[in-house]
Amino acid sequence: MKVNTPTIGAVAATLLSHTVLANPIPGTSPNPLARRSNSGEATFYGGNLNGGMCSFSGYTLPSGIYGTALSDSNWATAGNCGACVKVTRGTTSLTAMVVDQCPGCGTNHLDLFQDAFLNLGTATEGIIPVTWDYVKCGITTPITLKNKEGTSAYWFSMQVMNANERVKSLQVSTDGGSTWKDTTRTEYNYFENSSGFGTDTVAIKVTGVSGATIITKDVKVSGGVTKQAASNF
Repeated sequence: MKVNTPTIGAVAATLLSHTVLANPIPGTSPNPLARRSNSGEATFYGGNLNGGMCSFSGYTLPSGIYGTALSDSNWATAGNCGACVKVTRGTTSLTAMVVDQCPGCGTNHLDLFQDAFLNLGTATEGIIPVTWDYVKCGITTPITLKNKEGTSAYWFSMQVMNANERVKSLQVSTDGGSTWKDTTRTEYNYFENSSGFGTDTVAIKVTGVSGATIITKDVKVSGGVTKQAASNF
């Protein structure tokens, strides 16, 4: 029986193709918003926007976007709060925003608001298989910065609402944006500094998971005060 021996050129071409796949050209890595689909299960509950774990008190979901709780296995220290997910079952899809946590749920589990669930299944089913992906929310209004009650020059706590993508970080400047100081994200979706920044007015830099940034100057540091930025991601 004749055995075909690959030429040196063919072997080299094969090795090169594997090398290219393993080492993409810098700057061409996939957008972090376009990750592989997550497979999991979905249930439903009455919904808890204002009192949910993401602390979106006073927020109204944008038109066409439903609400959902996300498993604590995917919580990432509230890093997915405000994220929009495209949820699919069969040929039907919808967009929901993560506003709450589902404690003890399995990995990739979504506990949808009831109106969202009923677009994908029936109440008698109770639990259904779904796939979901992170997507841009498509919000046309700017992000909102909200101070937590009790915030002052000596205790800083602020959250970001209404963002088109997941928020990666919030930094504070006390010198008009020349330098920036980090904050620590809490499980309840506020960015904090227990010592504050020693001033009543700061500049805020919000960075999304895509790397895009939004800088807002002259932000008051005072309990319950909100400020709308000039743009969104």
